[in-house]
Amino acid sequence: MLSVRDAEATILNSIQPLDNQRDIEFVDLLMANNRILATPIISSLDFPHWDNSAMDGFAVRYADVQQARAEKPIILEVVEEIPAGYKPQVTINSGQAARIFTGAVMPAGADTVIMQEKTHRQENRVSIFAAPQPQEFVRHKGDFYKAGSELLPAGISLTASEIAVLAAAQRDQVSVFRRPRVAIFSSGNELVMPEEALQPGQIVDSNQFALATLVRELGAEVLLLGIVKDDPAALKEIIEYAIVNSDIVLSSGGVSVGDYDYIEKILESLGAKIHFRAVQMRPGKPLTFATFPNTLYFGLPGNPVAALVTCWRFVQPTIKKLAGLAKGWEGKSLKVRSRDELISNGKMETYIWGKLHLVNGVYQFQKAQGNDSSGNLINLAQTNALAILPVGKSLVSVGEEVFVLQL
Repeated sequence: MLSVRDAEATILNSIQPLDNQRDIEFVDLLMANNRILATPIISSLDFPHWDNSAMDGFAVRYADVQQARAEKPIILEVVEEIPAGYKPQVTINSGQAARIFTGAVMPAGADTVIMQEKTHRQENRVSIFAAPQPQEFVRHKGDFYKAGSELLPAGISLTASEIAVLAAAQRDQVSVFRRPRVAIFSSGNELVMPEEALQPGQIVDSNQFALATLVRELGAEVLLLGIVKDDPAALKEIIEYAIVNSDIVLSSGGVSVGDYDYIEKILESLGAKIHFRAVQMRPGKPLTFATFPNTLYFGLPGNPVAALVTCWRFVQPTIKKLAGLAKGWEGKSLKVRSRDELISNGKMETYIWGKLHLVNGVYQFQKAQGNDSSGNLINLAQTNALAILPVGKSLVSVGEEVFVLQL
């Protein structure tokens, strides 16, 4: 049985990320949200594209106004008005100024902008009442980015800010990694779909719905294969299909030590390398991880809470790394104060689900109310964090700090 840290390292070291030549596609910019950039972006444009004003005011020669004072203003001739989007037509000579607006191109000859609040204009004359700093309120060509250098690196997730940069660089299409394909099925004779009438002893299969939702939230494509009965032939057929048609397979159930748990034997018969069968964690101990040449296989526990916890802990970083994300695969870990007493047997790394609250700028963790059995799927609703009690830690007192995995 591996520790959580060793299990994570084993999984991450087994992942071969998507190839930036073979596994890419071009998408329109408005369709690129949350996609992973496959190739670096280099622009032929400088940012800013030209020297421009950062303020509404007057473009001047610094040498003309460096002695300006409230009691002794400098008076200049206004020879041009330059709104944004206008190409200046006049060179500013000594004793002259141009009315200029934010974002407008600086005229030749001018090197400084005086903000309008420090001026007074009368017809074609402007009085300057304060000396500026040299080149004040001027944004110079290439200050933000030099043409030909890397604008955006490969391996980042494209969100609103990156999309804005790409649009400004006139990239209407972008090269991104294809979405990883994740096959999902549940196994068990007791399972039924939500629309079916429950018979005594039966359980609604919530796992494939939870797992499919999580996988889609992570930007992957889902191949739903439904419920498979505890029949070795049927299980082998569905597993063979899944490993051929996906990058990752998630099965839930059938990986414990019961008489009807066939998954591991089938994986071995199909040539899988089984890396581990159990992890020192609660919930989620009966977790199988195996690899095929082109597919990663997770045999998740059938318990719905355990299935989700193991997905948050292991499958989530797997999808992120496989998808081409260069870094940041692991979830966000925070050290916060606990509102409640948290208890573990100390023998397993224990995950307790609940909510993070921001109180006066400080995060606090509150465990889910009610029975905290791993079989209680109901109080998992609205969970946004998992408190982590390491091996050897059996108690976190009220007000004590604890690490949490933010979901």
